[in-house]
Amino acid sequence: MDIRALTPTYAVSPQIEPSDLPAIKAAGYTTVIDNRPDGEIPPHLHTGEMRRAAEALGLAFVANPVIGGALTMDNVAAQRAAIDAASGPVFAYCASGNRSSVVWALAHAGQMPADDLIGIPARFGYQLDHLRPTLEQLAQG
Repeated sequence: MDIRALTPTYAVSPQIEPSDLPAIKAAGYTTVIDNRPDGEIPPHLHTGEMRRAAEALGLAFVANPVIGGALTMDNVAAQRAAIDAASGPVFAYCASGNRSSVVWALAHAGQMPADDLIGIPARFGYQLDHLRPTLEQLAQG
């Protein structure tokens, strides 16, 4: 498992296993967001299995599947709602952490400068430059 903390309260990661959840909880995360559609992964990693394992540890679990190349504003709103509802730091995962970074950036448009929303994920290799026009448009409201 590779926890990539974009901020002190939001981290992303490539795909995790149920066995990673105790370490995620021990690291202080209170909410896990699954941004991976079940159709991309083997059954033991499906949303239901991950939800059961997370909730058994007392972690909040939110499913917000983001289909590669088909991100919707509903995905952005769901990510923002999950972040806002969290009682502590949020851990989000997908295949590489990129989609979890993209929905984070879009959810914070207008709350943080576009340069930060692009630059912070870039420290972990997530190239979000293509989002600049959308981030700026969303920031204008």
